[in-house]
Amino acid sequence: QGQLVESGGGSVQAGGSLRLSCAALGFVSRISMAWFRQAPGKEREGVAVIFSGGAYTYYGDSVQGRFTISQDSAKNTLYLQMNGLKPEDTAMYYCAADHRPGNWYQADSWNSWGQGTQVTVSS
Repeated sequence: QGQLVESGGGSVQAGGSLRLSCAALGFVSRISMAWFRQAPGKEREGVAVIFSGGAYTYYGDSVQGRFTISQDSAKNTLYLQMNGLKPEDTAMYYCAADHRPGNWYQADSWNSWGQGTQVTVSS
């Protein structure tokens, strides 16, 4: 089992952009990866997923059209480009990985998690 290390969070004003990164270290076989977020007092929410090989991506309804998930296989790094940020996007963002996730939007489908990176959007 490998390790996931996120970076790129921060504070921005509404309408701004951020790019999150997640380095996947030590995974020996192909994995699928996803971004989740969790706001205080709320459940962890699936934001976006990219399935092994990068052929398929899916997004949560609340971020569709604003966020883009991508990966650099050579660098074993996952990205989340977030544009048009809104105050309701404020949360801790987590990177997740698994060899064979079930329902991608459910947190318990993923075995490996990063430590999280905070995103704060002010109005």
